[in-house]
Amino acid sequence: MSDERYFRFSNRVLIAPMLSILLIWSVFWFEIRFQVNLNDLGIYPRTLSGLKGILLSPVLHGSLEHLYNNTLPLLILMASLFYFYRDVALRVVLIGILFSGILTWIIGRPSFHIGASGVIYVLASFIFFKGIFTKHYRLVALSMMVVFLYGGLLWYIFPIKEGISWEGHLSGFITGLLLAVFVKTSVPKPVKYVWEKEDYNEEQDDFLKHFDEDGNFIENIDEETGDANAEIKITYHYKKDRKSPDEK
Repeated sequence: MSDERYFRFSNRVLIAPMLSILLIWSVFWFEIRFQVNLNDLGIYPRTLSGLKGILLSPVLHGSLEHLYNNTLPLLILMASLFYFYRDVALRVVLIGILFSGILTWIIGRPSFHIGASGVIYVLASFIFFKGIFTKHYRLVALSMMVVFLYGGLLWYIFPIKEGISWEGHLSGFITGLLLAVFVKTSVPKPVKYVWEKEDYNEEQDDFLKHFDEDGNFIENIDEETGDANAEIKITYHYKKDRKSPDEK
């Protein structure tokens, strides 16, 4: 499969991230509009009632700042996932929500854990490690972009700041890594040029004969002997025009 057929735009690249953003903002608007607090629907570790938060916690946010900080990363990472890994994107999102939530429920502190940041860590971790594992130049470049944009997120998998669910972040990071290892995806084979192949013979490459040992282009070269700066001889073949006896 070529790069052009594999990396192509589809409606899901826009629909999936936009629906995600619309969902989390709609829930927050609902809380503000009707003056309700749904934080108790989040993950409360090691309790039966806290299990519902595994599915509900990603759409719950404690403040406008919390919601805003999660919006842009979720939008960018979700779009990247559905563009570069479209065949497994939905599976990664659903399994990522489920497993990161379960792990948070197991290791978390006795408190309500809410927010889409766990999903963000799943996406960032999966995209980074999967790109490195595949070794495809475009996916590796995407991994480097994730590091450049969101490398600072790594610090928040540790308990460095009060009020942040580092357990949810760590769970998302681990889940993304495991998904990168075990979820298989088809990746286009990179194009190999002639000189990259194992059976490449430099002496038999006619193209390189046009360059000297210093890399300078040789204008005149004998294609048969391979001699550089050889004199080019041109032989013209013609037929004598036979005229009729009456013509002078």
